[in-house]
Amino acid sequence: MSTLLIKNARYIVSCDDRDTLYERCNLFIRDNAVEYIGLEARQAEQMIDASDMAVYPGLINTHHHLYQIFSRNLPEVQRMELFPWLVTLYEVWKNLDEEVETCAALSGLAELAKTGTTTCFDHHYVFPKYGGDLIAAEFRAAEQVGMRFVASRGSMDLSKKDGGLPPDSVVQTIDAIMADSERLVRVWHDDSRFSMHQVALAPCSPFSVSTDLLRESAKLARSLGVRLHTHVAETRDEEDFTLQKFGLRPLEYMHSVGWTGPDVWYAHGIWFNDDELRLLAETGTGVAHCPISNMKLASGVCRLPEMLRLGVNVGLAVDGAASNDGSNLLEELRVCYLLHRLHASAAAPTGYDILKLATRGSARLLGRIDIGALAPGMAADLFLIRLTRPELAGAQFDPMSLLGTVGFKGPVDYTIINGVPVVQNGELVTLDERETAARANQVCRKYLRR
Repeated sequence: MSTLLIKNARYIVSCDDRDTLYERCNLFIRDNAVEYIGLEARQAEQMIDASDMAVYPGLINTHHHLYQIFSRNLPEVQRMELFPWLVTLYEVWKNLDEEVETCAALSGLAELAKTGTTTCFDHHYVFPKYGGDLIAAEFRAAEQVGMRFVASRGSMDLSKKDGGLPPDSVVQTIDAIMADSERLVRVWHDDSRFSMHQVALAPCSPFSVSTDLLRESAKLARSLGVRLHTHVAETRDEEDFTLQKFGLRPLEYMHSVGWTGPDVWYAHGIWFNDDELRLLAETGTGVAHCPISNMKLASGVCRLPEMLRLGVNVGLAVDGAASNDGSNLLEELRVCYLLHRLHASAAAPTGYDILKLATRGSARLLGRIDIGALAPGMAADLFLIRLTRPELAGAQFDPMSLLGTVGFKGPVDYTIINGVPVVQNGELVTLDERETAARANQVCRKYLRR
């Protein structure tokens, strides 16, 4: 049994049901859960003096592609939109293996942890024939970093010859996909409270998988009690594809094959019309909003204000490192705030609204009721930022909106995941940062030469 006291915090932004802001209070952690928030100073084995710090619930990243870490900042794709971007990069990604996956995941998860993220969902859908057990490699990397981790068993079964985008070498048969999906759920999925390992099933997108694969994935996921995820309504090209092939818009198509409901969330969700937004709200289908990626690939602007007004479940995400060039959900908060101020003016969400997207909203997308807020009985997932920094001078008086309006790129001072300090004084304590980066760069160079 371990105990940790966050002592005399200047602010504790709880994101709880009452939007409670605590001032000059203590937060007591026992093992992996918050036990108490209040004035009482309890004795603990470890103590952090937070008298000049703001405490926030850990951020929850609801859509990532960690394997893309080693294909970011490539000059040849910097001016491309999604479809040609994918076609070009599949020629890199087809050479993935366990070593590349491990180093990429360690790098991305390290950056996330250093910038306040405590839970990460990764959408992995590229499985080269001789790549090894890539999902196991991700889970091992998450364990090393100390990250609460949800992996997807993604999939593709439509290659170029079938009218899809990827090469033959990274698509699989439906039987192979279903068998491996069931294996990974049996091995890695833990649905207990405070679980550190979960699995979702996640065929890549309407333009890279067959209708049969979508139906069979939904059937299997629901029989196993796991969630469903895919890309939907990211670009006009995708809309043209489904209209031409099925005579349906992307959401109409996904709804027709059983891919709506409270156990489903989509990445991006940009090109929805009014009726489709209402359908999302009525069915409880969620959306992972990826503003930086949407901007970099010129995909469009998600209708976030309308979604929130209708009660659509929305979380925040960084997307793949190659379509973001980073893994920093803190940065995503401010970009999200500014993007929607530009497009929606007074109707845009506030800075605090955006923080709740990255915490409470993201937790809902993952089907979690044990993370996303600071309150007794919730997971001890949180991060701390020292308010005496010059970059925060004069900006600290509304800590609830601070991360959206002013922004903070990190590293944060502390990140605590499942009750364990993973970042202390801005440095990872679970990994040797220099050694991890050196190995990653070495592996990356070898990988890009294949």
